[in-house]
Amino acid sequence: MNPYFSFQWHITDECDQRCKHCYIYSAGNHACIRSMTWREMEDVFYNCLDFCAVYHRTPYFYLTGGDPILHPDFWRLLRLFHEHDIKFTILGNPFHLNDRICRELAWHGCEKYQLSLDGLRETHDWFRKPGSFDCTLEAIGCINRAGIKSVVMSTVSKANVKEIPGVIDAAVDAGAKIFAFARYVPSGGDLDATLTAREYRDLLAVCDRKFKEYEAEGCETYFNKKDHLWTLYDYETGAFQIPKDAKPGTIYGGCNCGNCHLTILPSGDVYACRRVAESKVGSAFTDRLADLWVTSCEQYRDYEKFSKCARCKLLPWCRGCPAVAKGTNGDFYADDPQCWATEESGLLA
Repeated sequence: MNPYFSFQWHITDECDQRCKHCYIYSAGNHACIRSMTWREMEDVFYNCLDFCAVYHRTPYFYLTGGDPILHPDFWRLLRLFHEHDIKFTILGNPFHLNDRICRELAWHGCEKYQLSLDGLRETHDWFRKPGSFDCTLEAIGCINRAGIKSVVMSTVSKANVKEIPGVIDAAVDAGAKIFAFARYVPSGGDLDATLTAREYRDLLAVCDRKFKEYEAEGCETYFNKKDHLWTLYDYETGAFQIPKDAKPGTIYGGCNCGNCHLTILPSGDVYACRRVAESKVGSAFTDRLADLWVTSCEQYRDYEKFSKCARCKLLPWCRGCPAVAKGTNGDFYADDPQCWATEESGLLA
């Protein structure tokens, strides 16, 4: 099989929630709710397949919104996926899930369904809406019974950093198959974005111990170390070592921006990264994606521009989160504010 290329495809802005860290609503200037028409979705789908044919990649879709299930042509799109034997993941809400719906999702090729827990009950419901916490935990069972992998994702910020260990416990108790977290990207809302590098490293240390304790007990939850700063932490603790046969100039992992990922919004706008507001590179309605990858995405592969990462031995595997750097400092290539690597650590040249 060819290497995967992922498309984070937002088919609608429609949503049952107005989350405080949402890129669509947090800035308070979203004037209208946009959804793709069926013709637009067909065109985008085949544009993505054309991209993968050109670059010899296997397409993988992360279908989202808003909540994609609210789109009137949601099931029609899933039938198109099924006809082409395309597997996919849904990033959505729990409110419209039941056993029948989840079985239908599985039949159409849904491999994973990602839900969010952004704190314990009071905090999570403050982020999203009352009742959301309990509804999310209940939906995990429906997803699992259908044979779909349930994913619980947390967005870490100053507001909930102390509750993340408890969120892990709640996810495990509910039977989540995968747990991960990423960091809040400042996007115009009023959330506190002053989480320090020391606070974040302390969180990773606590979570690492908790992950290992659960794994020793035979826990079935897979703990996905999604944030690239886990690479820095694992290097320090000896869990990750730089391969002796690593080739200079080769990118082995880290941020997918400009590497193996594109985001498509309901407007057709194509972004190198959804979490970087200024990373629009074209339109899936009018541009050939295969051409955009060469003409407009190259700037996000200029790794020597990183002010700190370019001097770091972990550049091919980490690079932190440029979206957090951009949201905090206004520069995609600026220092990641939660990265604690220093010259004294021997990582920075």
